Amino acid sequence: MKMILDKIKVQFAKEKFSIGLDIGTSAVKVVKLRSFKDEKELCGFEIVPSLLDLTDVLKKIKILHSSDSVNIAVSGSQTVIRYVNFPKMNAAELRQALKFEAQKHIPFSLAEVNLDGFILRDDLPDNKMLVLIAAVKKELISQRLKIIQDSGFHVNLIDIDSVALANAFNFNFPKTDAPEHKTVALLNIGASVSNLNILENEIPRLSRDIHIAGNNFTEKIIDIFAVDFSAAEKLKISPEPDKLNKVNAAVESVLANLASEVRTSFDYYESQSSSSVTKIYLSGGGSRFNQLKSMLNHFLNIEVDSWDPFKGIKIAQDIDKDKLKGSLDQLAIAMGLALHS
Repeated sequence: MKMILDKIKVQFAKEKFSIGLDIGTSAVKVVKLRSFKDEKELCGFEIVPSLLDLTDVLKKIKILHSSDSVNIAVSGSQTVIRYVNFPKMNAAELRQALKFEAQKHIPFSLAEVNLDGFILRDDLPDNKMLVLIAAVKKELISQRLKIIQDSGFHVNLIDIDSVALANAFNFNFPKTDAPEHKTVALLNIGASVSNLNILENEIPRLSRDIHIAGNNFTEKIIDIFAVDFSAAEKLKISPEPDKLNKVNAAVESVLANLASEVRTSFDYYESQSSSSVTKIYLSGGGSRFNQLKSMLNHFLNIEVDSWDPFKGIKIAQDIDKDKLKGSLDQLAIAMGLALHS
């Protein structure tokens, strides 16, 4: 009997749970993963409107998912990601060099940001390496930490939306899955901000936030149809057949502006690289517009598709599969955060 109990203790001691908490403009997205040996399992998820008191929302999430620790991310104008070539050095040397080199590449004073760097490649020509530099204003981090801690959570780590998105994609779609798409773009369209990432052989090479997103589509529909926000959202996602053409016409100018920003980013990347973007993968609640894929394809002449952020993990038996299927496009960033155990 004691041997059986010892085995059970070993089993549970090796289990780890992690929660990714993606706090967006319109909703809080939660992903809870269980890690055991080499297996990861989705054991909980939630999408809760964040228009109510955010602290109350987070307290309810804490009770529902029985956890004290969460991984969170930030984005927007107070965050910066740059990809910079450094002389080849080790991680300890990079930490010393970062504070001197970073000021050349970020638009903020070093005194007002939290700064970090990560070596993406150390095999570039001329004894160089590619480094991701990330900077976030301390004020933004303090505000976010206060909200989280007032809710009773402990923050395990703070990421940037774009990095979490890339982590989720690379976990589910390794190079062997799609060798014909060596350079791809991830376009995560939220309510107020769209995150664009270009990955070259799984390595991020360009990241930026575009301030054209789902609410801009909705506002155009409100103007054309003279309806409230809720009704406009329904028209955007599931338009009635007799209103489809009018909805498409309403959002076309907004989508053209978004596509123009995406194209500018592609042109910049391609001017610095020998590769071209071959496919766009969509995610985010703002990507649920009925005709988005076909219209983006028309504007950019590039294949556009959605993707499953849980393709590479096990789904627990008690998960509502239909609810999950209807939520996939909104959970990519939370999934990337939850992957940090």
